Amino acid sequence: MTDTNDIVEPVLAKAYPLLVDGAWEAGEGEVFDLLNKYTLKPIARVPSASNSQVARVIDAAQEAFAKGAPTPYERGVVLDRAAVLVERMRHDFVAVMQAEAGFTASDASGEVSRCIQTLRLSAEEARRLAGDVIPLAGAPNQAGRLAFTLRVPLGIVAAITPFNSPLNTVTHKVGPAFAAGNAVILKPSSNTPLTALKLVEVLVEAGMPRGFLSLVQGGGDVARALLEDDRVRFFAFTGSTEVGRSIQMAAGLRRTQMELGSIAFTVLCADADLDRALPKIVNAGYRKAGQVCTSVQILLVQEEIVANVIAQMKDRVRALPFGDPSRDDTVVGPMIAEKEAKRVEAWVNDAVAQGAHLLAGGTREGAVMAPTLLANVSPDMKVGACEIFGPVVCIMSFRTLDEAVARVNATPFGLATGIFTNQLTQALNMAVHLEVGGVHINETSSSRVDMMPYGGSKDSGFGREGPRYAIHEMTEERIVTISTI
Repeated sequence: MTDTNDIVEPVLAKAYPLLVDGAWEAGEGEVFDLLNKYTLKPIARVPSASNSQVARVIDAAQEAFAKGAPTPYERGVVLDRAAVLVERMRHDFVAVMQAEAGFTASDASGEVSRCIQTLRLSAEEARRLAGDVIPLAGAPNQAGRLAFTLRVPLGIVAAITPFNSPLNTVTHKVGPAFAAGNAVILKPSSNTPLTALKLVEVLVEAGMPRGFLSLVQGGGDVARALLEDDRVRFFAFTGSTEVGRSIQMAAGLRRTQMELGSIAFTVLCADADLDRALPKIVNAGYRKAGQVCTSVQILLVQEEIVANVIAQMKDRVRALPFGDPSRDDTVVGPMIAEKEAKRVEAWVNDAVAQGAHLLAGGTREGAVMAPTLLANVSPDMKVGACEIFGPVVCIMSFRTLDEAVARVNATPFGLATGIFTNQLTQALNMAVHLEVGGVHINETSSSRVDMMPYGGSKDSGFGREGPRYAIHEMTEERIVTISTI
């Protein structure tokens, strides 16, 4: 068995974790400790960017953008080259994510594969970025007049990214922003700074021009310094609804893309194919230790099949190997911090005290929360009313589809919902009435594909990821008309 500390320590020892005006340098701000999420031992001390360094980063990005972005073809070449390099360094990326994010080998490798796909999609979209032709001759007195639109970059994009997808979510912001011709400043989560560092190193090696990509490490102070400078034109954020709301308030009239919190539901109708549905639900509920915005938190089961689903789910969840993410067979690794695992444990204990049935798990050791399954959960319990963001799935029953839709819509969130049924009419009816950004029929809530538009409604945010759609968010439409007579 490989010790993740042995793999990662040389990578984490880099003395210059900031990229400022095309050069690597040490942070001048507060130094924070980075822990191995399984052993809870320090593996690095990472210096944050100072306010003056943030200002220099913005100066460099503004200067680079003013000089002009590479052509769409050249931007595509850089992104395609980066995809090749990421694949070549797959083992290194996996090792870093196992240590700093606590990912299992499977979860980390999946991040790498999706990052490669996102880079390639961004490269394709860079080369075909285009506007529309407007048929002005169809309007009165406009004969002989032509019109078309251009999509032009905004300028500086700040990407503020989370710990739970430290590679692919970063790529979903940096890739489209650069593909659109913007200069990008990346501030990754202070829980997972080194995966982002490695990606930035790859992009620099791939030919990212000076000033078009910057990396600043740190916490809320660094994000606030970016928000205070009006030259940053766009903020792409993934994280909690609370933090997203504060960023939006500070951004004012500047544009943003917010991918925020959620309570993700998946609905099992009475006619669902359980042999197909249940393995997908278990994977979607427990991968990355349940720390995904679309992880199945509430499994709504039509009452006719509740007993059967409980029996099968209980056996499947109890069989999941959990613990050390460096073991090849581990399915559920540690959470991002011991305090988060303690929080989840407390929520589970509270639910049981209020009458929930503990079918599997419920125990904790360090930052590792055993994969947990609860039944007889009610909406007034914390596990049924708040985003748990941990390896816990709660089974609730429903009688009618209208009742299931009402239950999903009763939360303040609206990111994604999965539905398993063989009745197309009822599935499409639910798709129309569910107040969520994505409805996945015969898939779980967590069935995102990187080319699709991805985002939520209500308190789950607004704007869309997915390279084609993110590029639209990160550009302006400009109308051009030509009078020929």
